[in-house]
Amino acid sequence: MMKHTYDMGLIGNCAFLGLIGTDTAVRWLCWPRFDSSFVFGSLLDEQKGGEFSIRPVTEGGFESRQYYAANTNVLVTEISTAEGRYRVTDFAPRFSQYERYYKPLMFIRKVEPLEGMPRVRVACRPVAEYGEQQLSRRRSSNHIAFLGMEEEIRLTTNLPLTYVLDEEAFGLNETKYLVLTYGAPLEAPLESTCERFLQSTLGYWRQWVKSTSISNFHQPAVIRSALALKMHQYEDTGAIIAASTTSLPEAPGSTRNWDYRYCWMRDTFYTLTAFNNIGHFEELERYFHYIANISSSITGRYQPLYGISGASQLTEQELPLAGYLGNQPVRIGNDAYTHIQNDVYGQVLVALLPLYVDARFVNPEQRNPEKLVYEALRQIEATMDQPDAGLWEFRNLAQRHCYTYLFHWAGSHAACHVARALGDADMEALASRLMQAAADRIEQCYSQEQQAYTNAIGSPHLDASTIQLIMMGYLDPASERAARHLEALERALKTPEGLFYRYRHPDDFGTPETTFLICSFWYVEALACVGRVQEAITEFEHLLGYTNHLGLLSEDVDAKTGSQWGNFPQAYSHVGLVNAAFRIAKKLDSPSFL
Repeated sequence: MMKHTYDMGLIGNCAFLGLIGTDTAVRWLCWPRFDSSFVFGSLLDEQKGGEFSIRPVTEGGFESRQYYAANTNVLVTEISTAEGRYRVTDFAPRFSQYERYYKPLMFIRKVEPLEGMPRVRVACRPVAEYGEQQLSRRRSSNHIAFLGMEEEIRLTTNLPLTYVLDEEAFGLNETKYLVLTYGAPLEAPLESTCERFLQSTLGYWRQWVKSTSISNFHQPAVIRSALALKMHQYEDTGAIIAASTTSLPEAPGSTRNWDYRYCWMRDTFYTLTAFNNIGHFEELERYFHYIANISSSITGRYQPLYGISGASQLTEQELPLAGYLGNQPVRIGNDAYTHIQNDVYGQVLVALLPLYVDARFVNPEQRNPEKLVYEALRQIEATMDQPDAGLWEFRNLAQRHCYTYLFHWAGSHAACHVARALGDADMEALASRLMQAAADRIEQCYSQEQQAYTNAIGSPHLDASTIQLIMMGYLDPASERAARHLEALERALKTPEGLFYRYRHPDDFGTPETTFLICSFWYVEALACVGRVQEAITEFEHLLGYTNHLGLLSEDVDAKTGSQWGNFPQAYSHVGLVNAAFRIAKKLDSPSFL
């Protein structure tokens, strides 16, 4: 079987995201929000997905080279044919203006001839309602309007409109610009505005990278991951989505095709840790406020995930689309929002701890900060012995999961810190009692025979999520028990190629076929924690081989072929890379290592 990779680059400006293939075709772009219908979605259906491409017209084949302008999210695709070469520079404008970030729903494509007289064909056919609605076209003096959505999509260009409307081939002999907008159109000089926006956007991203605090350990990989992660934040609300796509299968034919364009509460702690590790306070603060806003509006049970606006209803639907490489079903929405996942209360407490104890946060937007903490603690208390779906979101299986108890323990531990900061003795007493109760149940997951913690009370199965017992500090990393637990997980879940399965026992959809990248990065972190630093470095460097040509990571990897699967790019995988690199760098910098 050939190695499958996602041969696409990601562009975005924290208001929208787009995926562009190495042939210049926009494979995925949703407007006006991350979770809206695609306007270009050939990724999921070549026929219904519309098209926006600047492809070569040549009697022979063509070669493509795709790369990012250094330290930016500006994507460059160079096409070479027998007739000549040209370059397409794609970006979503983002820069500071009038004391705010300018991040319009505007996608700019700059097309430059580099050599000879390449012939190209431009196609621009946006669609609506996930390909069910074709848009009508209206030709104007220097633009084409696409009508039928709530707001107008407009293509403003200095190309002859006839060539675009008729999709006629033409010789490219000078620089051309194509500006696609949703809502407010570009009403300014075309060429000079595009060039100014390009330079300003390049400058913004390079300044953002300069403001990261990262070590020298594999800096380029960490920078690319940080840039990808930044684009997954929907700045309007602060939400960070798990991935920019829906329904890319975890393995071919698996039907594990999910919509990841939402914000998972459990990812909060790891994502905030990643931003903290690279010294990015602004993104951290926006995400804090998104989580705090959701938490303050909830009475009772937390959902595992919410929409980017904080919406709680994410009803799952199947769409009449062909699917990625024919993989069906294509889903929008995610029924995991209905699941019982009790680790979320501890996750929120751990994530929000800095709001209460970090001196950088002045006057957090909580008139009654104790209320949120008490409510989360009471939910931990109420659900202490309630089976749940667990972090892997089993749809027809409820257990008393070790990972859930770990976050009951960690959340209660965080609440103890908050209680001391607030001088609340009652809160501290409650949190301390719940810490002990959670620890008692974690110990019930311990298997003397396997010298390891199993995935749930009464279960014989091992699960990569229990690596977190070491990383979260429940187990002393220097202890014999931590060492034996990690060795047991290696025997059960590590592939000969060094990748990690989530688990190997059957679930609602059979036995998982692909490894989960975040688990492999957790493993690297755990190796560093227990002092196996050289092994951690080797494993980390091995994982870098599973990126695509641009350094972007998927959710899953087929261990045998090295193929990328699952939604892409996966923010969680990039979070794992950032956190693993940070953990190794700290160990390398420690006096004991020198």
